[in-house]
Amino acid sequence: MPQQALIDLRGITKTYGSGDAAFEALCGIDLTITRGEFVAVMGPSGSGKSTLMNLLGCLDTPTSGSYSFQGIRVETLNQDQRSLLRRHALGFIFQGFNLLARTSALENVELPLLYRGYPRKQRHQLARAALASVGLPDKERNTPAELSGGQQQRVAIARAIVTNPHTLFADEPTGNLDSKTTRGIMQLLRHLNSDLGITVIMVTHEDSVATYARRIIHVMDGLIEADEETDNL
Repeated sequence: MPQQALIDLRGITKTYGSGDAAFEALCGIDLTITRGEFVAVMGPSGSGKSTLMNLLGCLDTPTSGSYSFQGIRVETLNQDQRSLLRRHALGFIFQGFNLLARTSALENVELPLLYRGYPRKQRHQLARAALASVGLPDKERNTPAELSGGQQQRVAIARAIVTNPHTLFADEPTGNLDSKTTRGIMQLLRHLNSDLGITVIMVTHEDSVATYARRIIHVMDGLIEADEETDNL
C-alpha cells in the first residue's frame, strides 16, 4: 500500500525584491514528502535551503507554484490561517533553543498548550509526559541557565512535541552542541520518527548529522540538485 503524501510542492518559486534587485531564491521546486519520513535538507549558504524550510513550515508563502500539506493548499491561506496550521499540525526546533530564560523547563514546554487554551492541570500533565519522553523527568523546575546545552535542546524538543504534531521541523538542531551531545539529540529525533511516527524535516550543514535521516535532499542555486535515500532502516 503506497504511503500517503504529507507534503507536495509543484513548481515552487520564491523571489525577493523586484526589478534589477530581484533575487530568485527558489527556481521551480518539485518535492513530495510522505508521512513518517525523516528528511535532511542540505546545501551551502545561499542555496535556498532555508527559504525552502520556511515555506515548508508555513512561515512564508511562495511567489508561484502550489504547496499542498495534507491536502490543504497552503499558498491560498492567509497569515492567520497559516498560523493556525502551524499551531495545530507542526512543531519547530531551532539551533538557539529559543527558551524563555526565567521560566522553568515545565513552563517552557507548556507554552504551546497555553496558547491553545488548555486548562492548567492538563498542561502540567502533558508537559511532564513530554519532558519524560525526552529523558528529563527530573528537570521540570530548572531554568535554562541551570541546564546544559543538550538538556536545553531536549526541553525545546519536548515543547515542539507536546501538542503531538504531525511534522517536526528542525533548523540546525545540533549547531550549538558538541559531538557527544549531538549524537544524543539525533538519536532522540530518530526515536521520535521511528517509534512515534513523527515526520521529521531537518536542515543541517553537517554530513554526520544528515546520516541520521532516511533521505537527504541537496539544494543548490534554488533547485534540488540531488535527492537520495540513505541506508538507515
